[in-house]
Amino acid sequence: MRPRRESRKAEEPERRYDLKFAKMQGLGNDYVYVNCFEETVKEPELAAKRISDRHFGVGSDGLILICPSRRADCRMEMYNADGSRGAMCGNGIRCVAKYAYEAGLVGKTDMVVETDSGIRHVRCRPENGRVRLVEVDMGIPVVGEREAFVWEGRKLWFTPVDMGNPHAVFFEDGSGLPAVPVFGPVVEKSPRFPGGVNVEAVRAEDETTLSMRVWERGSGETMACGTGACASFAAAKTLGLVGNAGVVKLLGGELEIAWAGPGEPLFMTGPAVEVFRGEIIV
Repeated sequence: MRPRRESRKAEEPERRYDLKFAKMQGLGNDYVYVNCFEETVKEPELAAKRISDRHFGVGSDGLILICPSRRADCRMEMYNADGSRGAMCGNGIRCVAKYAYEAGLVGKTDMVVETDSGIRHVRCRPENGRVRLVEVDMGIPVVGEREAFVWEGRKLWFTPVDMGNPHAVFFEDGSGLPAVPVFGPVVEKSPRFPGGVNVEAVRAEDETTLSMRVWERGSGETMACGTGACASFAAAKTLGLVGNAGVVKLLGGELEIAWAGPGEPLFMTGPAVEVFRGEIIV
């Protein structure tokens, strides 16, 4: 009897493809960006996991695709490091605007970007043809009532905020907060948040300054989170801890936030930096 041959499909190597990308970061919140005006990303959920791996891929907090849009100048499609789809990213949209302007995809400094959480108006601030700072109209925050989260028998109070994605903002009191890498994943996966949640640990330094660390849904602790900074400022203003404008300090740097109050849009301004460009086999 002739030995059974393995199927041809089993003998063939895994089909992969080359993908050009730009690595960019906003305050250390780093993503891999792909110009989908020119490139095609197959199975972006899987690609995000491969690309984001810091040992076997490029290394990033996720993957962001810059795509054509019928409703805006361009569209941002975001995937977290675990391959899950994200609705909005404040640091990411600043980098999208920088790339779109500098690459000539959008020939103006004031642009409109489509996201999964709606249309966002963005203003680039170029210097000698290069964008250093970007201001984003982040939309109208939806701030909920404070709630208690029970941690090891202790009540910790948080303010839920919707910035187009969900946030649970915890403020430090005299007894402090648990370490973010320990506390964050427990809150993120809590039954209180069936779809997961971004978790912020915040300290109000004075009426114009907040310090924040963040556990991002689907990515873990990151150097910065733009929507998290906005959510934290909106929660702090609602609680009377800050005024109409101030700074949020994150591990990767600072963001400027301005918000007139309920029913008004919140504005975020911060840097966008290109780190390098390359090509990866996905």
